[in-house]
Amino acid sequence: MEEKWGIKKMVMCILMLWSINLLKGANGLRFVIDREECFSHKVEYEGDTVHFSFVVIKVDSAWHSENEGVVDLVVKGPDGEQLHDTREKSSEKFEFIAHKKGIYHFCFGNRSPYHETIDFDVLVGHYGYVDHHAKDEHVSPLYEQIAKLEEALYNIQFEQHWLEAETDRQAIINEGMSQRAIHKAFFESAALIGASVLQVYLLKRLFERKLGTSRV
Repeated sequence: MEEKWGIKKMVMCILMLWSINLLKGANGLRFVIDREECFSHKVEYEGDTVHFSFVVIKVDSAWHSENEGVVDLVVKGPDGEQLHDTREKSSEKFEFIAHKKGIYHFCFGNRSPYHETIDFDVLVGHYGYVDHHAKDEHVSPLYEQIAKLEEALYNIQFEQHWLEAETDRQAIINEGMSQRAIHKAFFESAALIGASVLQVYLLKRLFERKLGTSRV
């Protein structure tokens, strides 16, 4: 009997792990914003945890400083109630409890005159295995462990996407700083060459004038 239960338990564990791999992961997207852009995401159950993050990857201007590239974000619930409001940030990671099921709206605003590329990610966590299945004293702990494992996997995926976006942003910033350093060095060299040529020209004119005066 114990052996049969052990096999059954193992099969259930394998099936649950397999189902985790089929579950839909975090919804990440990368888009270009001019002035305002809104997205919606459906929350199926009350009490779910909504995780979201964004990173301003780059600004389409060759001469912007590394401190630029910020956006506003307003999050509203199914009834239009405001749940979150952030202003002029280059990146953010936040979470809240959805007290109502329905459509949640995420609206970005760009105050700068430049187009900005944003990486946006939403994850809705719903871990209700124990509530939706039998309360058997042997089965419940298994479902609890599966739920914790799923939550950990989702969080890892969410954090990984956030770090990748931050890495892309930093790489673009570093590339922009390198290009600005090259341009600065080029203009400084051009200015130095121009000043040297002008100095040689003025010295030549001065020498010619003195030479002409001495002959007279």
